[in-house]
Amino acid sequence: MRRISHTSSSVGFAADVCSQPQCRAVSPRTAVRIIPCLDIRAGRVVKGTQFRDLVDSGDPAELAARYEAEGADEIALLDISATQEDRKAAPDTVASVRDAISIPLTVGGGIRSVSDACRLLESGADRVSINSAAVRDPSLVGELSRRFGVQCVVVAIDVKKSGTEGVCAWNVCIEAGTIMCTGLDVAAWARRCSLEGAGEILLTSIDRDGTASGYDLPLLRNVCGSIEVPVIASGGASRPEHFLGGIEAGARAVLAAGVFHRGELKIETLKRYLSAQDVEVRPC
Repeated sequence: MRRISHTSSSVGFAADVCSQPQCRAVSPRTAVRIIPCLDIRAGRVVKGTQFRDLVDSGDPAELAARYEAEGADEIALLDISATQEDRKAAPDTVASVRDAISIPLTVGGGIRSVSDACRLLESGADRVSINSAAVRDPSLVGELSRRFGVQCVVVAIDVKKSGTEGVCAWNVCIEAGTIMCTGLDVAAWARRCSLEGAGEILLTSIDRDGTASGYDLPLLRNVCGSIEVPVIASGGASRPEHFLGGIEAGARAVLAAGVFHRGELKIETLKRYLSAQDVEVRPC
């Protein structure tokens, strides 16, 4: 098991040139957002279980357009192999998805600097999501926030359960779950990110990912009760009641992938269900 060290190296602004001084804001509303997630590898959407056994799920632009037509509020595009392969998220994929949709687009994968974020924003992203780079250098969260605004910065936190029977702890993982031992407690790390300037937390349970067993509700309650910024629930939702459970646990947005890719649940159907449960959603 690999353990990482935390550094405080700074990102130099002088070398960064971005023609877009502030990213386009994602308007804050009280309505809960429904977010399909496009996990990208080699330009294609993939989906697996617990970050493994990935299978092809389609073309990113085609899926994004379909989800907007169904009523999605936002699209998350995450290049899941970019950090491991020591490369940047592909701007051409971002641009093709942006050309296909008009709703907000959050992009993550391989972002290590302000200039990396600039490149994705100029390619069509509305917000950027960072994960591994934030763990290695938490000051990057603040630098992005100051440069582009709090509303533009999402910190993704991938979590796996650890501990002995009867004693539950959640450990923050990085590099698409391949590094399991960062030594960070999830609630403490979420608080640190919010203080550094994260506008939102994307919280994914690796244990639940792709299992269709629903969000990890104790994990959600733990994090949502520890911070002021909104939390996006991710990992395991497959039925309408799973999404409702995530919202009742404190999430302000709910994310899913496989259940939407396979056509097992339509976004408009999910919104009708949530509305019937007195959850405020945006109209399709």
